[in-house]
Amino acid sequence: MPEPGIPPHCLTVDVEDYFQVAAFRHAVSLEDWDRMPSRVEENTAKVLDLFDELGVKGTFFILGWVATKFPALVRRISAAGHELGCHSYSHQLIYDLTSDAFRQDTVRALDAIQQASGQRVRCYRAPSFSITGRSLWAFDILIEAGFTHDSSIFPIHHDLYGMPGAPATPFLLRIHGAELVEFPPSTVPFLGGRFPFSGGGYLRILPLAFQKRGFRILSRSKLPAMVYLHPWELDPEQPRIRAGFRARFRHYTGLGRTASRLRSLSRDFYFAPMSEALPGHLPAFEIGENREFRACPSNTDSLLLASRPGPHPNEVRTGVNPCR
Repeated sequence: MPEPGIPPHCLTVDVEDYFQVAAFRHAVSLEDWDRMPSRVEENTAKVLDLFDELGVKGTFFILGWVATKFPALVRRISAAGHELGCHSYSHQLIYDLTSDAFRQDTVRALDAIQQASGQRVRCYRAPSFSITGRSLWAFDILIEAGFTHDSSIFPIHHDLYGMPGAPATPFLLRIHGAELVEFPPSTVPFLGGRFPFSGGGYLRILPLAFQKRGFRILSRSKLPAMVYLHPWELDPEQPRIRAGFRARFRHYTGLGRTASRLRSLSRDFYFAPMSEALPGHLPAFEIGENREFRACPSNTDSLLLASRPGPHPNEVRTGVNPCR
């Protein structure tokens, strides 16, 4: 259990197959997916077995395509006591889509996951964290669809994603009178900017001591850190896809380290699903006309969140005044 006053850290999984990643989007098209040998069931089973061994629960952001093809896998994740989230239907970068295409993709994914699980899904994560300054309109669609929690903004510079001016810790995002809880992947200050330390390739490639230091820094501030991973990251034997050096380096380096890294981290830190790892009090922000994040005026009534995602944010008042 976490120490008193210190929230648990956050454990998340993006449930997608090895050939569906953004790094291979130019090598494997959406039309090719049905012809590729799938390994997502077997690899997700490895994740579930590992989490059971470690006694941890997480949030599984499931691709709608996976839910459609393998509904029993969604039910297995849910039956194991994990929180369900949505990771789009076709893993297309949001800023490459129109708003109508994104809405259709989101509704289709949500329907597939909820039909498979029989549960209402309230958490969302964009493919490759692709809500950026070019796709902030996506938040309106997520709120319209009923999502209450999101993990799509990465507060760093990166060639595929990133909003370096965004808050680096969980916050409440206010948009047009509605509210969405945002849980960004974890970073630490570095050379005047921010550097990620535990998720995806960062989890596999960076020194483990550096990652643990990042967890301790956030723990001392009574803030949760986030681990995110993919089932294919527990599969060193997966087929190799012909792609550029950068894509192959990001995808294949350190695949044999993922399980051991998680075991080591779980010995030192306590993990929980995303909604349970959130601190009880969050700062509120809005996005200005220049795409900058502006803090809402402070209020004597602190924001106290429920432990699980609740009703649609338009139906809930949190006791914090909206930004003006």
